[in-house]
Amino acid sequence: MPSLPDPRHRAMTSHTTAHYFLEALVDLGVDYIFANLGTDHVSLIEEIARWDGEGRRHPEVILCPHEVVAVHMAMGYAITTGRGQAVFVHVDAGTANACMAIQNAFRYRLPVLLFAGRAPFAVHGELPGGRDTYVHFVQDSFDQASIVRPYVKWDYTLPSGVVVKEALARAAAFMHSDPPGPVYMMLPRETLAETWDDEVMPAYLPARYGSVKAGGIEPQRAQAIADALMKADNPIALTAYFGRSADAVSVLERLALICGIRVAEFNPVTMNICQDSPCFAGSDPAELVAGADLGLLIDIDVPFIPQMLKAADRLRWVQIDIDALKADIPMWGFATDLRIQGDSAVILRQVLEIVVARGDDAYLRKVRDRIASWQPAREAAKAKRMSAAAHKGRPGAINPAYLFARLQALLSEDDIVVNEAVRNAPVLQQQLRRTKPMTYVGLAGGGLGFSGGMALGLKLANPSRRVVQIVGDGAYHFAAPDSVYAVSQQYQLPILTVILDNNGWQAVKASVQRVYPDGAAQRTDAFLSRLRTGRQDEQRRLADIASAFGAYGERVDDPDELDAAIERCLAILDGGRAAVLHVDITPL
Repeated sequence: MPSLPDPRHRAMTSHTTAHYFLEALVDLGVDYIFANLGTDHVSLIEEIARWDGEGRRHPEVILCPHEVVAVHMAMGYAITTGRGQAVFVHVDAGTANACMAIQNAFRYRLPVLLFAGRAPFAVHGELPGGRDTYVHFVQDSFDQASIVRPYVKWDYTLPSGVVVKEALARAAAFMHSDPPGPVYMMLPRETLAETWDDEVMPAYLPARYGSVKAGGIEPQRAQAIADALMKADNPIALTAYFGRSADAVSVLERLALICGIRVAEFNPVTMNICQDSPCFAGSDPAELVAGADLGLLIDIDVPFIPQMLKAADRLRWVQIDIDALKADIPMWGFATDLRIQGDSAVILRQVLEIVVARGDDAYLRKVRDRIASWQPAREAAKAKRMSAAAHKGRPGAINPAYLFARLQALLSEDDIVVNEAVRNAPVLQQQLRRTKPMTYVGLAGGGLGFSGGMALGLKLANPSRRVVQIVGDGAYHFAAPDSVYAVSQQYQLPILTVILDNNGWQAVKASVQRVYPDGAAQRTDAFLSRLRTGRQDEQRRLADIASAFGAYGERVDDPDELDAAIERCLAILDGGRAAVLHVDITPL
């Protein structure tokens, strides 16, 4: 009878660090790798090819010709799902290209796993993966992470492959802990090429190494907020990024109705309250503050511009925010009388339960009368909105309000709108009204060029829904549009892009006018913000960039032809192909 093998002498199974890196991504539930690859990724590329040959599942790789698109795609996916995805970029160069988008991810408070290689350190062939080409010398930097350090929650250089799974679990815990945000890990090429035995590579699963979530507050403070709301004669709320889920939107709408709170969205990042609600009060805090006696700041970074709204100082403010201190904004400048950090939806639900339990007939009647008293103001706002949209403009100068009103008429309430209209963003918010959660995404960060990549990420996470990107011509240049439409074509992610062409950067002109209203630039109309000279031979065919990658492109400059152009683009989109509508609006 043959003897059994001695377990002490069994064969060890070993793999490279890159293999265990991919295993860790699978353990963390990562669906996608948005990648712009380089010489630092050779071990990962080899492992993915090997896994494919074995039929082994790994996160799907989406190649992005520019890093700004890769990061913004991860953000678009995360804002829908709440789950951070992996982004691969190439050493210091790719990190620098990704930095603007990472700043946006940080301000959006969206989870992103940003991985960059490090230039190899082994010079003489001592280790697998060492330097074997010229660029490995010139891409070696003293502090690569400093490029993004102000905009990430955590950064780390993987010191050895033996800790790769634990390091990724730590990265994911930081990324998903409230408030969520991007993290950064550097992966030396030699470290990825190291070989390790399976038995020294245990899993570090999120169930035991996971994130820390914010919650509610103790009953006394919930009671204090409820008391303040029920005593107020004219409470208001200002919010921007509260509406990350349908449940959150529902809670705010119910609380606003039962307490008679008028809610305004100043520079909204999400749709926070149905714009058909009688409690929705537009986007101008100044109109609300004047007559209010209590204000709530709910998940908002900049509720108003202090120097423009001195009346806000007299108001009692209660702040409820996932990030109340704003520790990453060096100077903030908004006084609050009660500052509470936690999950705002959970906290508002606690307050709602108290109000429901305490609200008697007299209180509910008072609130109903208050809400009814807002009807004239709502009708006046509607009339103003319709009046603004009634002016079509003229050929070559279509009125943006008219354009947005026509989009409102032709889009469905389920369509997702990504607003990067910049100076025309407030007009869009007035005209293109959203009534369902997660159907609106606005700008949270300081970097323009986000809407193309985010639209692709949103489409990836919402394959059955239309995604409409609305972008100014200046911001369109920042978005790496060739990369946007290359990805759209390669991975069959059709989006509709509406370009608002006013010949340049209106925001630059307006900023000069605010500081120097009677200055030389104003007198001579010399704001250095125009992107068109007016020469007869000049061409500006922005839609052609998309057409080069199989998208449908069209330009419209006559308001009477606008509806037909929008309908053609929507038909193309519904047929599974990206479309771009280049619209000549009122020039700056």
